[in-house]
Amino acid sequence: MRKALFAVLPLACLLTTVPTTVAQSSGEADALGVKPLVRGGIAFRNYCALCHGERGDGVARAAKLYKGVDLKIKQKPASYYQRIILHGGKAVGASPYMPPWKNELSTEQVDDILAYLAVVANPVRRGEIVFKTNCVLCHGAQGDGNGRAAKLFNPPPANLRKSKRTVEYKEQIIRRGGEAMGRSSVMPSWGDKLSKTEIADLLVFLRSISETAPTPTP
Repeated sequence: MRKALFAVLPLACLLTTVPTTVAQSSGEADALGVKPLVRGGIAFRNYCALCHGERGDGVARAAKLYKGVDLKIKQKPASYYQRIILHGGKAVGASPYMPPWKNELSTEQVDDILAYLAVVANPVRRGEIVFKTNCVLCHGAQGDGNGRAAKLFNPPPANLRKSKRTVEYKEQIIRRGGEAMGRSSVMPSWGDKLSKTEIADLLVFLRSISETAPTPTP
């Protein structure tokens, strides 16, 4: 029973650390490409966010189980995180609650998580990953409404780069869906699928790609 408990609780405690230093630069993260980041974001949410938080800030549901342990993901070289992921916290002098994952994560999964850690503190990049995980089929990889499924819908998906809607409006249509906002019923509600953090990050990303100023709501 005790063994099972410790197998489950650290599931997301992927990177419990004590010391600090530097992560990969944003340029290095870009060089890794978007696909590893998307896969890494999914793996991070599945294995790490429970303890480390969706933003890697240590604000998480399971954090209270590890009193006195700083669960925030620090800036460190990728080689450090590769070692702690594969061999556990003890291998780098960090928390013993961090288990080794070498027998459970594939090499690709480890590499993808390392890619994601380079951007986990950046809300625009986190939001980009949410967008490219959930929205591109209709709205397109560039947010211009030219997704692969766009031609199936009339009216077509919105060009989010040209949208003049306010942040508040965008949040509501994401949470409630198009029909609830008097728009296309094809636009689903995401309020029960995306977390508050994911929606907030998505809004930051949408603001970063917007080419127009929002029109104030009357």
